[in-house]
Amino acid sequence: MGEDAETLLIRIRAAMPALRPSERRIAHEFVTDPAAAANLSIAALAARCETSTTSVVRFYQRMGYAHYKDFRIDLTRAVAREELATSSLPEVSGDIDRHDSLEGIVSKVAMNETMSIADTARSLDMDALAEAVRLLLAARRIDSFGVGASALVSLDLQQKLSRIGRTAINWHDAHSAWTSAATLAPGCVAVAVSHTGATVDTVEFLSIAGKSGAATVAITNFGDSPLAAAADVTLTTAARETKFRSGALGSRIAQLMVVDCVFTGVAQASYDVSMEALRNTYEVVHDRVVRKRS
Repeated sequence: MGEDAETLLIRIRAAMPALRPSERRIAHEFVTDPAAAANLSIAALAARCETSTTSVVRFYQRMGYAHYKDFRIDLTRAVAREELATSSLPEVSGDIDRHDSLEGIVSKVAMNETMSIADTARSLDMDALAEAVRLLLAARRIDSFGVGASALVSLDLQQKLSRIGRTAINWHDAHSAWTSAATLAPGCVAVAVSHTGATVDTVEFLSIAGKSGAATVAITNFGDSPLAAAADVTLTTAARETKFRSGALGSRIAQLMVVDCVFTGVAQASYDVSMEALRNTYEVVHDRVVRKRS
């Protein structure tokens, strides 16, 4: 059997960008309709994906299986796990399309984001998470950076860390991020967020920070991405992309979930100091709330 039957579909999605075109078509068949694909023979699957049986064999071996039978068994188990996890949600299928009602859109977005969080929680490397918490806990300065939707996640991390007294800076502009990264030194930490892990500005930020002596942490969906290669620690999400907004629907919520785990780990490890800081910051904000008139 493979590494973990329950994470097989997660691993297939994560591997897709690095696959050959023929293997990517096979992977797409499995993630689009895994229940149906699990019933196909090697020859039938090859014919449907317009490729060779050799490509199918190469694909399942790349997923960690010596035999197609074991791959199909684990795929069936993964499908069963997803069906159980989504049994309480409205029954929906397919991507968002032009004919969906608003109710249908809500159901599909809810399904996408629920499974992105569940898959990320299931596949998140606990050792990597613990190391990221340790680094941030000891850091005298933490710089974070992301582009587009990932910039919002990077900002969220900075704001959370600042609330518990950590010296954290978030950069919105790539050139500012790079120049700041060049001033980092041992004892500092740079955190970069990118769904694809291939955003040039973000990869460059982490690379410069690493060369400056800072510890580097990446939050990305793809463990074999350039960003992960530039990081000392990689926290991998398991977001589900959609054709309607590729990556942007599930990725942001999965990244925010990882940020929450990192922040909570840091806060717990410095419990007394963090709780005092949270109380103080809450009181300051709470006192600024406009009071209702009597």
